[in-house]
Amino acid sequence: MLENQSLVEKGLSPKVALKKFFGFDNFKGEQEAIIQNILDGNDTFVIMPTGGGKSLCYQLPALMMEGTAIVVSPLIALMKNQVDAIRGFSADDGVAHFLNSSLNKSQLAAVKEDVQSGITKMLYVAPESLTKQENLDFLHSVKISFFAIDEAHCISEWGHDFRPEYRRLRPIMKDIAKTPVIALTATATEKVQQDILKNLGREDARLFKASFNRGNLFYEVRAKENVFSDIIKYVRSQEGKSGIIYCLSRKKVEELAEALRVNGIKALAYHAGMESVSRARTQDQFLMEDVDVIVATIAFGMGIDKPDVRFVIHHDIPKSIESYYQETGRGGRDGGEGHCIAFYSYKDIEKLEKFLQGKHVAEQEIGKQLLQDTVSFAETAVCRRKFLLYYFGEKFDEANCNKMCDNCAHPKESIDVQEEVVLLFQTVLAVKEKHQMKHVVNVLTGKPTAEVKTYNHIDLEQYGEGSDREPAFWNSLIRHCLVKGMLRKDIETYGQLSLTLLAEAYIKSPNPFKLFLEHSGDDIDGSTIQVGGKGNAGDPLLMQMLLDLRKKVAKKHSLSPYIIFQESSLDDMSIRYPLNMDEMTNIAGVGSGKAQKYGKEFIALIADYVEEHEIDRPMDLVVKTVANKSANKVHIITNIDKRLPLDDIARAKGMNMSDMIQELEAIVYSGTKVNIDYHLDDLLDEDSQEEIFEYFKEADDDSIDGAESEFEGDFTEEELRLMRIKFLSEVAN
Repeated sequence: MLENQSLVEKGLSPKVALKKFFGFDNFKGEQEAIIQNILDGNDTFVIMPTGGGKSLCYQLPALMMEGTAIVVSPLIALMKNQVDAIRGFSADDGVAHFLNSSLNKSQLAAVKEDVQSGITKMLYVAPESLTKQENLDFLHSVKISFFAIDEAHCISEWGHDFRPEYRRLRPIMKDIAKTPVIALTATATEKVQQDILKNLGREDARLFKASFNRGNLFYEVRAKENVFSDIIKYVRSQEGKSGIIYCLSRKKVEELAEALRVNGIKALAYHAGMESVSRARTQDQFLMEDVDVIVATIAFGMGIDKPDVRFVIHHDIPKSIESYYQETGRGGRDGGEGHCIAFYSYKDIEKLEKFLQGKHVAEQEIGKQLLQDTVSFAETAVCRRKFLLYYFGEKFDEANCNKMCDNCAHPKESIDVQEEVVLLFQTVLAVKEKHQMKHVVNVLTGKPTAEVKTYNHIDLEQYGEGSDREPAFWNSLIRHCLVKGMLRKDIETYGQLSLTLLAEAYIKSPNPFKLFLEHSGDDIDGSTIQVGGKGNAGDPLLMQMLLDLRKKVAKKHSLSPYIIFQESSLDDMSIRYPLNMDEMTNIAGVGSGKAQKYGKEFIALIADYVEEHEIDRPMDLVVKTVANKSANKVHIITNIDKRLPLDDIARAKGMNMSDMIQELEAIVYSGTKVNIDYHLDDLLDEDSQEEIFEYFKEADDDSIDGAESEFEGDFTEEELRLMRIKFLSEVAN
């Protein structure tokens, strides 16, 4: 049991106390100065990266001082982990407790008894718990040494994990006791720092800010194409190593965890939809190394002190740089290797932007700015470490990166696109700043869509002036201009582009504008624009032959090439060289139906290519797909055959209509026919169905965005997706 008299009163120095309680001889960084500042009774603000030793900054003074330190923490899992860690250093488990909704009456009574007897030196509480009157009454009767606010960025609306309850801490703390406050966070920009101190009323707090540089972490951004396949191959190359994979949706978490297990990887899912007991068990299995990989939503990892996480993968790009930095910071905390891979597609950003619609204007503006910063990081060609550190207000010479990011390890070539930038801005002005990115690109490339014709933009001077560039080039250039603050995209008006003062000044006085390329060469088009990732990972010669064959087969059947096989499927073939029907059905987006209908010619081509070029197929890298790609597939097909309403079929499996359509898309893309005419007949008249069907028959690809642009809002996204299912089922399968 700890002595009732404080160790401060006994004159024990922080260094001696460090050895006494934790067995360490020396402090890291500014830990000692931070601890002394608290012992001296001063307010303290600590910004220190994950793994830098923040927890010790309040744990040691709590053990040294008289009374109990109140530690405000946002998550029950985080509290439990830290309480367990502190108890491991003490002879008495009562040294640390948590006070939250997970306790029953007898447990709560035991906690209060330990606190009142002076045994408990740290009491972890959720901000919500501090608002309960019974807890406030109890804390009024206890001697409080100081308040520690962990994850302090939750106070700020500009923080990546804003929690309104944190805003109420100031009056609550003032009511409980007049004691020093230490606020701690691993991520805080200048704006967030000011917001935290202002809301706590502690503007005079002494700031301790450690370097945000994690020199042992390798930062990499890859193009999001065959993402499941890429992740599985990477994880299999890291056999026996611990890793965390983040996804934004619970559904994706479950699917990826299952795909990893099918491929012989010890992986588990972790998300808020699971029972708390299951989440705790998963966490423990990861810490005990019974499981190598956790696939999780962002809720996982806070407070998980596992020092040897060797890779952190983002299946989806995070909503903010702060989130990205904090999540990647869970890698390599022991100073060893830590590989951070983020998969990026601008379509994910557009989805996140749609989620902002309907929110308060101020929240939308903050969300938009955070997303633009994320896009800027993903698409930058400069040193990623320099970008991250600059974001947090720290200067860094990229020469010191030591090739520990993809951009420094593989520098990109650049081209000057000054003329194209001017043309882009002139086009945005010509369409009166009242149209979205797709429309502007259609005007530039001379694509006579219905919308372009309706607005008479086919008569504009700029129409077709950018046709020597691919649409992908213009899309990338627009995103670069958004990131640079030269273009503005208004969410309220569904993404209409307009010029900022910077763009207006640029038109008057153009100057060199660099766009970075993925590789050198004369074939500069949209595919070579560097947007933060690698291109196709397969055999380029075989890929071209497969594309040519697809074109030939499509022409023979009078179909668009994408109907035969998606390009992502061809890319997968160029990596895995399938030589029989079983292997072909294991290709991304190819089921048995599609393989039987179109696969033979492609298998024959690949077999000849493998023999001619003496290819040694990497069978150990062949990724197995989940045996039943959709767990609901049989249920859905059986009930469609019974002509049951689609929403009833979805409800029976706990799905919403969007999930149901996604399942149907997976079914038809893999080559299986479904007949949903009975549903479509209730939804759309015959003429409308025929019009949409003909559109997909003539379209260059199956993009819903393209269809929405073509029909200018005449049909909903759901109607278009269902018609695409009908089209693919009848024509492609």
